[in-house]
Amino acid sequence: MSDQRIRVAPVSGTLGAEISGVDLSEISESSQTEPIRQALLDHGVIFFRNQKLTPDSVLAFARRFGRPEIHPIVEGTAEQPEIVRVLKPAGQSASFGVGWHSDNSFFESPSLGSVLYGVTLPPYGGDTLFASMERAYQALSEPMRVFLAGLRAVHSAARAYDPNRVGREKYDGDAPIKYRYTDAILEEVDHPVVRTHPETGRKSLYVNAMFTERILGMESGESDALLAFLYRHCAAPDFQCRFRWAPGSLAFWDNRCIQHYALDDYQSFERVMYRVTLAGDRPV
Repeated sequence: MSDQRIRVAPVSGTLGAEISGVDLSEISESSQTEPIRQALLDHGVIFFRNQKLTPDSVLAFARRFGRPEIHPIVEGTAEQPEIVRVLKPAGQSASFGVGWHSDNSFFESPSLGSVLYGVTLPPYGGDTLFASMERAYQALSEPMRVFLAGLRAVHSAARAYDPNRVGREKYDGDAPIKYRYTDAILEEVDHPVVRTHPETGRKSLYVNAMFTERILGMESGESDALLAFLYRHCAAPDFQCRFRWAPGSLAFWDNRCIQHYALDDYQSFERVMYRVTLAGDRPV
């Protein structure tokens, strides 16, 4: 495979690009991965169509860009614990990734990026929305950027995974995705509200409605009001792009500067996908 065939086409004026001219199962050299890595840094999220990948080859692709993680709560496959089989059965509502979030921001060192590959997709529905937190930060007024610069926010998995909040179905074997109850569910970690990307140096907002609990040092009313404002701001359509899935599609996004939202509008249909997340570093 020659990297000269790789073509990058933006999908919106804000973020996202579709990459063609590459067979992801054949990538083996740095000269082939570097254009893909650069496209990820330039566009925040990149998409590939018409790929023919097995779970093993999805994992092999992800390894070209970092170290795959084993999730402390969501169980991976028996053969490859780094791979999560994301199943949504027909006739049920989606329960995984529904709501704006950055994957695993409750980790002390949150995930660098995520790779998601579509195997069985509904004929319509089930799109994923992506939002640029760099653009969200840039759109704030200068006084607000100055105010946020020194703040830190507490992140936790409790809102998404605590059985006292979400019920025990996830842990009783009654959910389509397997979960394990661990101390990680209730642990808290704090990160800067504005983080600096370690590779590009660009600043992003780093709070999300799924995993951010509160702003350190603020009264609860102040914290709730500020976070509510930031959540609304981050979800503005001007910062978004939308991806329509099809079998053989793969999305690769940068959790350091991107949030995403899995739409739950395909209850009648089954969906099967494979996800791998890559280990990141402590936000600064």
